[in-house]
Amino acid sequence: METIDVAVLMGSASDWPVVKPAVEVLRSLGLRFEVHVSSAHRTPERTVELVRRAEEAGARVFICAAGMAAHLAGAVAALTTRPVLGVPLPGGVLDGVDALLSTVQMPPGIPVATFAVGAAGAKNAAHFAGQIIGLENPRAAAAVAEVRRRGAARVEAGEAAVADDLRGTQ
Repeated sequence: METIDVAVLMGSASDWPVVKPAVEVLRSLGLRFEVHVSSAHRTPERTVELVRRAEEAGARVFICAAGMAAHLAGAVAALTTRPVLGVPLPGGVLDGVDALLSTVQMPPGIPVATFAVGAAGAKNAAHFAGQIIGLENPRAAAAVAEVRRRGAARVEAGEAAVADDLRGTQ
């Protein structure tokens, strides 16, 4: 059995375009991961099996993305004591607000760390997974620090570009 850091679950294959940016972040951080489609409602036994297999493979974190009723993250949180990062997905009559509320409203003792609706939330969930893994893994911690360093460098380059533009218009 291959060892993984993060298990990524999404409620439907149609969620893949929104979840894919999170997988790209996980890959850029050098994290080992698996991605699966499983529905809390349509395939509950599969969800249980995927959580058990991920735990056996060493997964330290779960990222769960679902829309509308968005019960996947909560169902997974009920099955594991490892961190579950919930990503509500857009769609439905409330365009993701329903999923956000479903993901964030968990009973005491069954927490789900909930991120923004959509791809931005998916990316941040992956970055947060990197921070969690980085607590025990210096390589992951260094990758997260490098992402932060590059982000800061882009801001500084933007400042320089604005200053150059201002000098040209005065």
